[in-house]
Amino acid sequence: MIKSVVSKEYQNLQKEIVQLQEKWKRMIDPDTIKPNLDKAALAAGVPAAALAAIDFEISLFLQWVEEITALLIESSPNLKPKLADIGSLLNEETAIRWIEEAFSFNSVYFERFAEENGLEPWIPQFLAETALRPYLQLVAEKVQPEIDRGVPGSGCPVCGEPVRLAVLEDEGKKVCQCPRCLAHWNAKRLECSHCGNEDYQKIKFLTIEGDAVSQIQVCEECNGYIKIIDTRQYIEKPSAAMIDLNSIHLDFVAQENGFSSAGEKKITN
Repeated sequence: MIKSVVSKEYQNLQKEIVQLQEKWKRMIDPDTIKPNLDKAALAAGVPAAALAAIDFEISLFLQWVEEITALLIESSPNLKPKLADIGSLLNEETAIRWIEEAFSFNSVYFERFAEENGLEPWIPQFLAETALRPYLQLVAEKVQPEIDRGVPGSGCPVCGEPVRLAVLEDEGKKVCQCPRCLAHWNAKRLECSHCGNEDYQKIKFLTIEGDAVSQIQVCEECNGYIKIIDTRQYIEKPSAAMIDLNSIHLDFVAQENGFSSAGEKKITN
């Protein structure tokens, strides 16, 4: 197995973040999340989280932002001056906006927020996304029994995150996993998760020398890719979030070869 290109320090930070999110998830009243399993909407690719009624507890969200900020500073003290003003920038109204924009992947909003408040571009969206995920993960837990397959091109059937990770289980069964909400669903071995292409002549597999458990499935129809990890060879299976992080070298290789984690349908005349 190839050694992760991610530093041990950052891996440990991510493990602590995952543990925090697990703790936060237990603080959410399950009754504040009411799924709406509209089968027609789900079949059309509408994410289950977008259909669910979620009563966010803003005070908890603000508390979680404080906790993740403290963890970042503890992990990297040089971040303290960059994160010192976060608390003064957040109130209930801003927190609601952060939730809405993180939910919809609105990176433009967060970049503008960072610029207007003298923050590094990554900070607001990272904090908002990290504090949002426990809600998305609880939605995923509630609807998982009804999530068997995804709709190509629609991303994760629970949260809408572009599909970028699958694992091989049992007899080589391909199971897509979402590092964001931790949902999982079955997928055809030779199918592009981005455009639905099943033409085996246009689906290729890239391998990395020295990495016996990983491959990159690429689609020449839409130039999309996903990472496929054979977790049958793992003694202890890490979370989807950690698998995704530790396989980031595959993202680099795929993107250097012109493939995208979201895919792009080619326009034909």
